[in-house]
Amino acid sequence: MNTPTEVIDQLIGLGEKKYRTPWLKLIILGMLAGVYIATGGLLASLSAAGFGAWSEGNPFLPKLLAGITFPVGLILVVLVGAELFTGNTAYLMPATITRRIPSIYFVQNWAVVFAANLVGALLFDYFLVYKAGIMQAPAYADYIRHVAEYKVGLPWDQVLLRGIGANWLVCLAVWLGFASRSMVGRLVGIWWPVMAFVAIGFEHSIANMFYIPTGMLYGANVSWGAFILDNLIPSTLGNIIGGTLFVGCMYTYLYAGKRH
Repeated sequence: MNTPTEVIDQLIGLGEKKYRTPWLKLIILGMLAGVYIATGGLLASLSAAGFGAWSEGNPFLPKLLAGITFPVGLILVVLVGAELFTGNTAYLMPATITRRIPSIYFVQNWAVVFAANLVGALLFDYFLVYKAGIMQAPAYADYIRHVAEYKVGLPWDQVLLRGIGANWLVCLAVWLGFASRSMVGRLVGIWWPVMAFVAIGFEHSIANMFYIPTGMLYGANVSWGAFILDNLIPSTLGNIIGGTLFVGCMYTYLYAGKRH
């Protein structure tokens, strides 16, 4: 198992690698990450919607099953390789703080990768979910409509705070993945925190690029303006705070340059 200092060293190297990666490759990798996270969202939605009336007596059951199945998306991002905006809020901090990459690069990376994540997720939503008829059964369509309307209906401050919690856990999941030297260890390390954030009900901006637009495709009473203003912006800001401050900056301050 890698120590926290060794994880920081890995992430400094990763930040330098990202900085040297051509923008076109980052865009393609970002689109793939949008697809992978949307795949996790789709699997989680199908699993949770399948509970139907069983969830009336215990509403946590569908949330738990969604949490159990959603992590496949981040597992693919980390182990297969892709560029995820939310992960990069923490990934790039060690190299930035230690001045191994230009101080402005992380902002440029975030902007490009966020847009690529959105494009990848929307293409997946439209072609591989809606046009493929994956959620056309009434139980699935009702579920995704409800999820979209619920997420957009949350107060702005709640979405922001839930965004902090979501990416705090997602970035810790990635941190645990780097701490392990085995495939099984990385899978377990990634799975637990991601399962927790989904089951708790935190808000992940990239995951919501699946949930809300897909709900809209199936008739949710949600406009694009409401999606962006009422959910995507506050969840993104919360994700930045959770990943950048509480994981990337904090652990760089605690462990960068130290040897145990």
